[in-house]
Amino acid sequence: MTTTLVLGGVRSGKSRHAEALMGQGPVTYIAPGRPANDSDPEWAARVREHQARRPASWTTLETRDLASAIGGATQAVLVDCLGVWLARVLDECDGWTDPEVGAQVLARAGEELLAAWRAAPTEVVLVSNEVGLGVVPATPSGRLFRDELGRLNAALSAAADRVHLVVAGRVLDLSAAPVVGE
Repeated sequence: MTTTLVLGGVRSGKSRHAEALMGQGPVTYIAPGRPANDSDPEWAARVREHQARRPASWTTLETRDLASAIGGATQAVLVDCLGVWLARVLDECDGWTDPEVGAQVLARAGEELLAAWRAAPTEVVLVSNEVGLGVVPATPSGRLFRDELGRLNAALSAAADRVHLVVAGRVLDLSAAPVVGE
């Protein structure tokens, strides 16, 4: 089946573009970030904004286990977003304070995700942040996040059928671009 990686910066339009690629469904929308709650009103507002855009025919699955969700899919899948998934993985293994452990856990989780991506039984569109275009983060945890997400994006991109980069609301199709290292 077709796999599409949609990359872009924060508020670039990447989620809207990915949603448009899916049409009206049926679609399983996988939300891998931490669930919204009253302790973070800004995060809850972002979650509500995304929920309001989804067609009624879409099913939402909140899970961190992306590999199992993709591997067990019976209809098209939209995963939004890999950056919040990676942050959640780091939260759960205390990888922010122990970057070595965080990198090990992310490597295993990334390998599982990549295997599921390559063997996807349905169409899969995965949204991810492109975080490598700015300054080098000042903290070890910030550098860990940026580096690991960059590595994972590159691996998924190399295995994807299509790759779209959304910049300032404009979509660039990178699918035919050469892959570094090949």
